[in-house]
Amino acid sequence: MAKLRSIGVFCGSRLGERESYQDAAEAVGRAIARAGARLVYGGGDVGLMGVAASTAAAEHGTVLGIIPGFLIAREGHLDGVDIRIVETMSERKVQLIDESDAFIILPGGTGTLEEVFDVVSRQQLDLHDKPVVFLNADGFWDPFVALIEHTVREGFTPQSLADHIRLDDDAESAVRHIMSTMDAAGL
Repeated sequence: MAKLRSIGVFCGSRLGERESYQDAAEAVGRAIARAGARLVYGGGDVGLMGVAASTAAAEHGTVLGIIPGFLIAREGHLDGVDIRIVETMSERKVQLIDESDAFIILPGGTGTLEEVFDVVSRQQLDLHDKPVVFLNADGFWDPFVALIEHTVREGFTPQSLADHIRLDDDAESAVRHIMSTMDAAGL
């Protein structure tokens, strides 16, 4: 099986309204650490991203946080994990994408959506073929999938992009899918 080095996790800097979102973030951190992969995330110690990263670290996993310096006062950063301080949000996103072999997307707000659209747009443009899995806690990503399907029906998005969107309800299953996809692609 392919050696999975790093999984980027995109998710909220807030916890959200449902406990299931936090449970999903913990499960993702645990699953990535147990797979022996490095968790790459936005660098803060708040919200779902802090939960995922701190869980991975508690499981003795490797964690890389990438955070703009100006956000440290607002979001903090986790002690005991690798932190890379960058200047801008754009620089952070580029490095998050470059440092990741695959992506798991948890619930989040506009920042998460921006990261998601960047990753899937790059995939559509053949700039990467990294696996992307949406952890669909309590159906959070169902409206997103409906929007993508709408853009396909209206002729703005190719069906091939919609076919690459994978929803999963279980973190372990998401990581297994990523590993099998990378193995099948010879990555």
